[in-house]
Amino acid sequence: MISFAAAKAVFDVPFLDLIHRAHSVHTAHHEANVVQVSTLLSIQTGGCCEDCAYCAQSIRNQTKIPKQVITDVATIVAAAEQAKKLGSTRFCMGAAGRRPDPQVFKVACEAISKIKNLGLETCLTMGTLDEEQAIALKQCGLDYYNHNVDTSPEYYDKVITTRTLEERIRTIKLVQKHKIKVCTGGILGMGETNDDRIKMLVLLTNLEEAPASISINRLVKIPGTRLETTPEIDPFDFVRCIALARILMPQSVVRISAGRETMSDELQALCFFAGASAIFGGAKLLTTPNANAASDSQLLERLNIRRQTGAAIAKE
Repeated sequence: MISFAAAKAVFDVPFLDLIHRAHSVHTAHHEANVVQVSTLLSIQTGGCCEDCAYCAQSIRNQTKIPKQVITDVATIVAAAEQAKKLGSTRFCMGAAGRRPDPQVFKVACEAISKIKNLGLETCLTMGTLDEEQAIALKQCGLDYYNHNVDTSPEYYDKVITTRTLEERIRTIKLVQKHKIKVCTGGILGMGETNDDRIKMLVLLTNLEEAPASISINRLVKIPGTRLETTPEIDPFDFVRCIALARILMPQSVVRISAGRETMSDELQALCFFAGASAIFGGAKLLTTPNANAASDSQLLERLNIRRQTGAAIAKE
């Protein structure tokens, strides 16, 4: 078990020493100068009953996102084919809501099987799962289930009150029980402190099984949400969180997720040096804009970083 005090001591070392250590940990466990690219498609958008303060899809926020559902499996598979052509090795599907809608869940299961046949990894996020749903996802071949913890236990109810962090952890453990890899993480810049960010990463570190993938999001401030005027997170604190995640969970893949479209090339380069080795491609992440493909290609070329072409295998 890693204590908060021990993790904070790592987080607080001089910045350059911290990212040097994180880079050394990364290259000891993962191939250097390689980035894995995923694409995310929203198959059920809007109309969510949860009150997440950051989310455009919540009916409790003033964003008025119309509810839309993709029920045509062929449309989803076509999007996956296009993602593969553009260099993604994993196709992710997102469905807004507290729990899976039965019809959308059925569509997702059918799509997963077909997308796997394209040679892509699959990921899904649909909220809280029960045992039967976890078994069904395993049977259709799902590789990853995304279920973010968002923030620290202490700050959680400042952001979300319609569910508990304990509910999230139960689903994470259920997914792991059925041998589906977990993608989880949080959002930085919601008004939380650095201590909250450290506590979130400690929480993930101390799970019985470390998550296979850690998503670090930078808050996208959406008009109409309760966090639209939140002050920006300090860029160096953001990089510190990337570095701490890398050091605490050396075998996990660390992904820079939402918020990249407003990051400078220099900030992204620091994140890669500090241990991030995965990003999302595509023009949109659910309802928020993402860095465009041309910019990503130029950045990776300038940094001499290549795209991963198959499933990553961590070094022992």
